[in-house]
Amino acid sequence: MATYTPKNILITGAAGFIASHVANRLIRNYPDYKIVVLDKLDYCSNLKNLLPSKSSHNFKFVKGDIGSADLVNFLLITESIDTIMHFAAQTHVDNSFGNSFEFTKNNIYGTHVLLEACKVTGQIRRFIHVSTDEVYGETDEDAVVGNHEASQLLPTNPYSATKAGAEMLVMAYGRSYGLPVITTRGNNVYGPNQFPEKLIPKFILLAMKGKPLPIHGDGSNVRSYLYCEDVAEAFEVVLHRGEVGHVYNIGTKKERRVIDVATDICRIFSMDPETSIKFVENRPFNDQRYFLDDQKLKNLGWSEHTTWEEGLRKTMEWYINNPDWWGDVAGALLPHPRMLMMPGGIERHFDGSEDSNSASHVSNNSNQSRMVVPVSRSSSSPRKPSLKFLIYGKTGWIGGLLGKLCEKQGIPYEYGKGRLEERSLLATDILNVKPTHVFNAAGVTGRPNVDWCESHKTETIRTNVAGTLTLADVCREHGLLMMNFATGCIFEYDAAHPEGSGIGYKEEDTPNFHGSFYSKTKAMVEELLKEYDNVCTLRVRMPISSDLSNPRNFITKISRYNKVVNIPNSMTVLDELLPISIEMAKRNCRGIWNFTNPGVVSHNEILEMYKSYIDSNFKWANFTLEEQAKVIVAARSNNEMDASKLKNEFPELLSIKESLIKYVFEPNRKNFAE
Repeated sequence: MATYTPKNILITGAAGFIASHVANRLIRNYPDYKIVVLDKLDYCSNLKNLLPSKSSHNFKFVKGDIGSADLVNFLLITESIDTIMHFAAQTHVDNSFGNSFEFTKNNIYGTHVLLEACKVTGQIRRFIHVSTDEVYGETDEDAVVGNHEASQLLPTNPYSATKAGAEMLVMAYGRSYGLPVITTRGNNVYGPNQFPEKLIPKFILLAMKGKPLPIHGDGSNVRSYLYCEDVAEAFEVVLHRGEVGHVYNIGTKKERRVIDVATDICRIFSMDPETSIKFVENRPFNDQRYFLDDQKLKNLGWSEHTTWEEGLRKTMEWYINNPDWWGDVAGALLPHPRMLMMPGGIERHFDGSEDSNSASHVSNNSNQSRMVVPVSRSSSSPRKPSLKFLIYGKTGWIGGLLGKLCEKQGIPYEYGKGRLEERSLLATDILNVKPTHVFNAAGVTGRPNVDWCESHKTETIRTNVAGTLTLADVCREHGLLMMNFATGCIFEYDAAHPEGSGIGYKEEDTPNFHGSFYSKTKAMVEELLKEYDNVCTLRVRMPISSDLSNPRNFITKISRYNKVVNIPNSMTVLDELLPISIEMAKRNCRGIWNFTNPGVVSHNEILEMYKSYIDSNFKWANFTLEEQAKVIVAARSNNEMDASKLKNEFPELLSIKESLIKYVFEPNRKNFAE
């Protein structure tokens, strides 16, 4: 069997999990090979994964994106690359349902850029493309023979579809241009260094914290797991013995149900599976089984060495010894994690510090250890945080409070300078600020109230509809999540949701309140924003804060009115909920959320609290809705919102009356004994 000997290898995505093990192995075993790593350092990459190779003379790191044709061509030529091992990809299936364009951009377009550079330079002797077993689609539950390399590709989710599409490009370049391509398709891999959005590291970290292990569905889904070092050896074999034009499955016939994996992890942590395993809602299109025929790779001389028990023990020991390897991974440990792919990602350095959205770096100093990284920091240099917010609505109430919260939490932020309807200025803000998240607290509510909107309809549309959509679209172009503060004043009590029934409007319900032009524009833009998968819409209602001098505060308003109606409503206590909005950004929550405290409270109940806690001499009078209608221009929304979705995400969320006492009235309590 003929063997291939490379000289200069470019490994893409090698700060990630599998590729880092491959890179470290090749650097260690083949000192005559020069290994150049290209990685953009996305959220699931970590330079510390390459620590074993840091001081090696035959190792070089370049921070950059495979989608940059200029960079790729530059590296191929200046580093005399003759071999490419292409691992770089977005791989988390759950993310592909909500951010599929990012998967197309990385997995298909990025691969195409590499292939074209290979064609143009004409110097590549091997192009090894790393794909996945998921391109075959779901395997029949009763199948006794696994998918072989010639099986039909039937991907079932956006992730696997992009990987199959990339494979078609690889095959086409092999046939059309004679590019020496090899493709691998692998089973699930586990082991040290893996980002905990994946099943095994997630379960281990949760078990370390004594928390329940969430299983999607009934846990009967079957997967095959290979230990990372065995997989790294498989790529070593494919590199040296694989035949050009061929596909190789990297797999194992030892299958395990997800419930069995969870049970085994409970066992090694001495946890009771009956009480430690929690069944949660199944994820979309969760294929039942992937099963591979790996005989072709075995014919090259590869075999699996690590037993399941040994591999699991090694993995557990590594995470116990390195609990902070990935920093704050709270969002990844959720039952249904939400990780949004950010341009530039989070750059985790060898010393554990982090940068956000750093530029590419290339070093020409041949006397260094071939590590191409940002300028080194002294031990006293402050670390750059992994979050940075761009906030719109500086002069507004919520926008101002968000800035103060960021200062309190040590989160860097800047206010946007562009107006929402001016697209070019919004793009400039994003390029200058380089945020990880965008908060939109800008909008027209009218001064002194929503009646203003009735006579300023075009201005209201310009900001509330056109401006909000423009910001969402610009954020989408830059791969950014937009936290959008909206309103719940788009519903009113009706026969299906009668006052006092406790039946609240859910996130998926259709708005039914059209009494004010302001509410019409908010309902209109909310419907359109459903088409943007990068938007988290927070429906605020009758906002309240502990600042009882603020004229926008609902309590301040009604305490100054001569007369008030008395109707129970859902409301938002900002002191409790605005910090939750920041946590939702960290978790990359998306979709529509009723952003209110659970339950309802009436005008009279609030004013009774005001009298009890603030002013014992306070008095007020009520009037009817009919009487109110005579002194206002536009009708007002009254409703109850179902906050169970938010409560499930944040179980500590207080009911509206509890929150009012804790966050508003207790801090403002007057001492009547004086």
